[in-house]
Amino acid sequence: MAVGAMRIKKGDLVQILSGKDRGKQGRVLEARPDERRVVVENLNVVKRHTKPRPVRNTTRTAGPQIEPGGVISKPAPLPVGNVMIVCPTCKRPTRIGITAKESKGGAVRVRVCKRQDCGQEIDR
Repeated sequence: MAVGAMRIKKGDLVQILSGKDRGKQGRVLEARPDERRVVVENLNVVKRHTKPRPVRNTTRTAGPQIEPGGVISKPAPLPVGNVMIVCPTCKRPTRIGITAKESKGGAVRVRVCKRQDCGQEIDR
């Protein structure tokens, strides 16, 4: 397993490399760097059977509200190694490089596309 910072962030468009949703693209809803996993919108969907349970009411205005039970579909986390970011410029899955860019506040680290014919910044 690679050590270091995860280069995929919340809101990035990614493509799944392996598993039941291989080849599909979606937005990252949640990044979990400590687990090295990401949750992708509408991909790797699993079903959970849940019991109805009361919701803690913080406003204290109405009676006890109940969270409905039943079979709930929700996206499950994927290992970050199974997804690849899609470059917004060349629209292809790519590896990510990091370069230092000078700005008025000093040097800023920017993610860039590693494709040889692209090389554009991913962070806008």
